[in-house]
Amino acid sequence: MKGKILLASLIIISLVAVAEISALAKSSNDIPKGLEDKGPLTKITFIHYKDGQIKPAGAGKTKTAQCYGFLANGAKWKTIESYYINPSGSNLPFSFVESAVNAGVAEWEKHGGEIFGSANLDSNAIYDDSKVDGNNVAAFGSYLDSRVIAVTNVWGYFYGPPKTRQLVEWDILFNTYFAWGDGKTNPSLMDLQNIATHELGHSAGMDDLYNTSCNLETMYGYSTEGEIIKRDLYKGDIAGIQVLY
Repeated sequence: MKGKILLASLIIISLVAVAEISALAKSSNDIPKGLEDKGPLTKITFIHYKDGQIKPAGAGKTKTAQCYGFLANGAKWKTIESYYINPSGSNLPFSFVESAVNAGVAEWEKHGGEIFGSANLDSNAIYDDSKVDGNNVAAFGSYLDSRVIAVTNVWGYFYGPPKTRQLVEWDILFNTYFAWGDGKTNPSLMDLQNIATHELGHSAGMDDLYNTSCNLETMYGYSTEGEIIKRDLYKGDIAGIQVLY
């Protein structure tokens, strides 16, 4: 009798196990092949210091000889998303801010194809570095460290097979500690187009460069007032964005 009970118990346990395995298999089959290896949704933060200040730890691995690097190999935009520009707090005409940021977008897209979507001027758009909120935003605000010119946060999947990696959101903060404007006409100002183009490089998937042999590149990690060299991509920037896209 005990033998029959034990046999029945084993049969029930086996049936439950088979059912669980089948359920897991079905769940796994519902996920597109490869996407299960994406890894966690992660935020990478870039701190843009004034020239001669701290050298932050790099997000990815740069190719110094070629003067470019990526947040992660293969991590790029796979959808075209619009972005918001909030000029509030900049002490600049809204049209100037919009033009400067859009010029930075155009410079990257001139060499890498369509990466960003359409621009929206919105004085209510919020820079939020705490979570993914579905909005890509460039805004102005105070930052506690006066050495910091700008901060860019990029959310994405940076692990797993390179083909599954992708970017999902970005937010840029221009520090209002600095006086912003056109550094070409007034070298005492922090040139908005110069810094915006650099920060948008991060938003597109590009890493910082700190080797002085790469100091002509837009993605060189330091800047200062009156600098305008980052407005235009240089050899490494162009090569990198074309490899990525």
